[in-house]
Amino acid sequence: MKSFLTTTAFALMASTAMADTITLYTSQPNADAQKTVDAFMAANPGTEVDWVRDGTTKLMARLRAEIEAGNPQPDVLLIADTVTLEGMAQEGLLAAYQSPEAKNYDATLYSPEGYYYSTKLITTGIVYNTGVETAPTSWTDLADPSIKGQIAMPSPLYSGAALIHLATLTGDESLGWDYYENLAANDARAQGGNGGTFKAVASGEKPYGMVVDFLAIRNKADGSPVDFVFPEEGVSYVTEPVAILSTAKNMDGAQKFVDFLISQEGQDLVLDMGYIPARDGMGVPEGFPAREDIKLMAFDPATALENAEANKARFAELFGAE
Repeated sequence: MKSFLTTTAFALMASTAMADTITLYTSQPNADAQKTVDAFMAANPGTEVDWVRDGTTKLMARLRAEIEAGNPQPDVLLIADTVTLEGMAQEGLLAAYQSPEAKNYDATLYSPEGYYYSTKLITTGIVYNTGVETAPTSWTDLADPSIKGQIAMPSPLYSGAALIHLATLTGDESLGWDYYENLAANDARAQGGNGGTFKAVASGEKPYGMVVDFLAIRNKADGSPVDFVFPEEGVSYVTEPVAILSTAKNMDGAQKFVDFLISQEGQDLVLDMGYIPARDGMGVPEGFPAREDIKLMAFDPATALENAEANKARFAELFGAE
């Protein structure tokens, strides 16, 4: 009898331990991921987080392999973009959860069914070297023949943010594919990611470029000879959304994690990390314009998902497949 009770007790203890742990796959930088996990656990005593950090593409390859093997590990995903999660939602791989915190968000920033929720706004605008004679104010300024051969941008064949940027600008009535054709005619260089583009602009090699906001604004604050423009037409954006797997082993813990990230406390953490919070009524990091002065361009994840391969193919025709 004693042996039976001991075995049962151990089983109950193991079950409780499993129930109090969630597994997170995230593409956040390591330091941000650690801060996020630490803050969540402090706000939810007794709930532990096991987390794996990698780029979105590598994380998704890992998760796909786990799904094919019938053993997906994460309860929660916190990755770069809504397009990836929209695809998963359409496949039935995500759980619908209506968070009570959603009322504090613009409806365009989360799935109406509750499959994913944006946690921040990372916009793409124009960076330029302060050594140039004329500062750009509009996307169309980068297609001006007077700066031919002086523009750099990340490739949507490499960068998820750049692919969303492409979908956003080509979907805009005033820009469209004509704009990218003009950029190609202006010998814009399109290769690699945001980091390489920023370095080209900061060094003066290519004094104009398209990059994510925080990269330019933080480096400007550290003395880099650059400035950043939120173009008058508006900016594209990625939102580092959070989602729960339909196969989550700890659904309650996963829901608590979602609620925390999009709560006031979670969004204060985003602001402290130096990003624009997605939640309404929040401030912005130092060096950014007021939130109401940042115009977000129209973007539909489902349409971007549907057009992704065609967009990449057309882009490669214009700029090459680097």
